[in-house]
Amino acid sequence: MRLKKGEIYNGIVEKTDFPNKGKVRAVENEDGIDHVTVKNALPGQTVEYRLTKKSHGRAEGLLKSVIEPAACEITDKCPNAGICGGCLYQGYPYEASLRIKEAQVKELLKGHIESPDIVYDGISASPLEQGYRNKMEYTFGDRYKDGPLALGLHKRGSFYDIVDADACRIADGDFGVILEYTRNFFAERNIPFYHRMNHEGVLRHLLLRKAAKTGEILAALVTSSELAGEGIWGNWKDGLLALELSGHYSGILHIINDSEADAVKCDSLEVLYGQDYFVEEVLGLKFKITPFSFFQTNSLGAELLYDKARSYIREYIGGGLVFDLYSGTGTIAQLLAPAAGKVVGVEIVEEAVIAAGENAKANGLSNCEFIAGDVLKVLDDFSDAKPDCIILDPPRDGINPKALGKILAYNVNNIVYISCKPTSLARDMAAISNAGYRIKRWGMVDMFPFTGNVEVCCLLERLRSAK
Repeated sequence: MRLKKGEIYNGIVEKTDFPNKGKVRAVENEDGIDHVTVKNALPGQTVEYRLTKKSHGRAEGLLKSVIEPAACEITDKCPNAGICGGCLYQGYPYEASLRIKEAQVKELLKGHIESPDIVYDGISASPLEQGYRNKMEYTFGDRYKDGPLALGLHKRGSFYDIVDADACRIADGDFGVILEYTRNFFAERNIPFYHRMNHEGVLRHLLLRKAAKTGEILAALVTSSELAGEGIWGNWKDGLLALELSGHYSGILHIINDSEADAVKCDSLEVLYGQDYFVEEVLGLKFKITPFSFFQTNSLGAELLYDKARSYIREYIGGGLVFDLYSGTGTIAQLLAPAAGKVVGVEIVEEAVIAAGENAKANGLSNCEFIAGDVLKVLDDFSDAKPDCIILDPPRDGINPKALGKILAYNVNNIVYISCKPTSLARDMAAISNAGYRIKRWGMVDMFPFTGNVEVCCLLERLRSAK
């Protein structure tokens, strides 16, 4: 059977490649297309899809519906499963999603992990399967064009439609209570949301963060300046303080953002209650986190990840110099500091660097230095320094190839690479291997249950000089 673009087909999903590329069996001819890639289609499902692309022996389809669920799927799932753009494996048993992710990453790293003397530590499950997210950025909008006010997440594949997220299962339970109150509060007062096309309106985002260990909550309402000076924000704050929550507020903020970009930005900030930060604890250290600071979204999972990274590298530090590149708020740097002579962290977000310095001081660590800047440029200022080992925890897109070249040119014996996007790690491993490094020990931590993402932690050792 020849496949025709635009036609509707159905088939069984045989596997899903990272992160969400379902492979549906299809037949064309001897040169043929064996499988059609259908995003968000999961192993074992029978799906209906529309063929959208076909060229060079490959084909892609758009998922229309799930005709039959996989045999392992359960009916108890989030009401927004398959609707919002968050979770992928809602309805799958957690253990089944772990096995899928594990197989996906092993396939990506094939060629780098086969040696029998490489230690594989498996995939570590998240301590919390549900309610683990300590940060959510909710968007105001309407459920459909000219529909009622909504506050939640973008509908999958839509820039405009918003799905209410009161019942979200991966967000902390207090978030749903705050979200529902906030939506109803402004709907009753007919305050309009900010339209992303004509740039008119008021309500933009609700940013919620919570510390798993201390229970402190930071709530920030992001609006345009259209109603600046109005007392309505104080009334909203009073209602928040009256809610029954498991945690407690460290701060309630009102942020003005008149940027046309659909992103959480800050032109000005008013503290309506408390302070503009909260404190989280990780492996015995305390970290001050501001509204825009980077911090892992799964606090308890972060303890597993950072403990793994620390165990991989600690024996190689020996009181020497450690570079922690893409250091965020300096979590890893501070965990390694007691075993190091000095730790230098480099992070492009200046606010995170300031917070890292304050955190190190509060934790009584005097051998940590944090520098704001692009890793590619900052390393030029350290051309004479010779680190004993390097920690890499880059953003999702991985490491700039030029920066990676500079990092590998240090020829340190050991590097720990923490990756939140395994496809970026797999890409970077080509240059890393050519520079004479190989994976010595590795494992995964499922920081994002029921989504398609997983963290990978690798200890790299240098076997020879670069080619």
